[in-house]
Amino acid sequence: MKVFAFVLVLLLSTLPAAAQQRPLVTEDPETVGAGLILVEGGFDMLRGVVYPVSGLEGNLLRIPTLGVSFGLSSIAELQIDGGFYNRLNVTSRRPAPLSYLLTFQGDQTTDVEDIVIGTKIRLIPEGPGRPAVGLRLATQLPNAGNESGLGMDTTNFFASMLVGKTAQSVRIVGNIGLGILGDPVAGYEQGDVLTYGVSLARAVRQGVEVVGEINGRYAPTDDIATPPGGDSRAAMRLGARLTQATVRLDGGVVIGMTARDPTFGFTAGLTWVFRGFRVP
Repeated sequence: MKVFAFVLVLLLSTLPAAAQQRPLVTEDPETVGAGLILVEGGFDMLRGVVYPVSGLEGNLLRIPTLGVSFGLSSIAELQIDGGFYNRLNVTSRRPAPLSYLLTFQGDQTTDVEDIVIGTKIRLIPEGPGRPAVGLRLATQLPNAGNESGLGMDTTNFFASMLVGKTAQSVRIVGNIGLGILGDPVAGYEQGDVLTYGVSLARAVRQGVEVVGEINGRYAPTDDIATPPGGDSRAAMRLGARLTQATVRLDGGVVIGMTARDPTFGFTAGLTWVFRGFRVP
């Protein structure tokens, strides 16, 4: 899940804020701001979710999805994202590399969400004729277990370059990076994928935005090092955001773009930014 940073700017301007948040996952190079804390939560309802490592397919409920960002300085923030409850209503099973490890009975399985801990740094501020540029480094921890079918017990690492530019009432953001994925079957292997994202946010009136993005990862099909579950993925998100004071509401739809992605889904949530501490 990914975070929005510049809510306070939106309160003072008719332009879209300078950073992204729910329902988008493409990261903006702008950070939350020194001493500020951003808290976001919501839920996802996704149909046709495929788990190629456990062989499960079904409809997924994630509630709540949670994220916290801490403004360590004017150019850096610490991000922690995760969730307490994932429930999959299983509609089909098929043979898969780790399907023999499944321990649940019936047509429903639950688990927590993997925690992602990341750091984002704005390297170059936005200026006339120049986009903002940032760097994000993140590690995904193996909190969800393969016994439930919802996790893979692997640790993954991601590094991305971020760019963002505001043109009149439109904010354009792009991400490009590398993901290093652990192999859930042969633990000594790893696979590399290209990660990417492009998003647009347009202010239609004071405090109201319409947003959209395409975000995913690409794994070469001829790369024998690509681990199970490390296939190419992509999804489109379309939605809207409403800001009132320091609280922002959001909602959107998710449309999968590969056979391994959810066919369709909904997401909604809330974001709150407040001053939490003083930066020396």
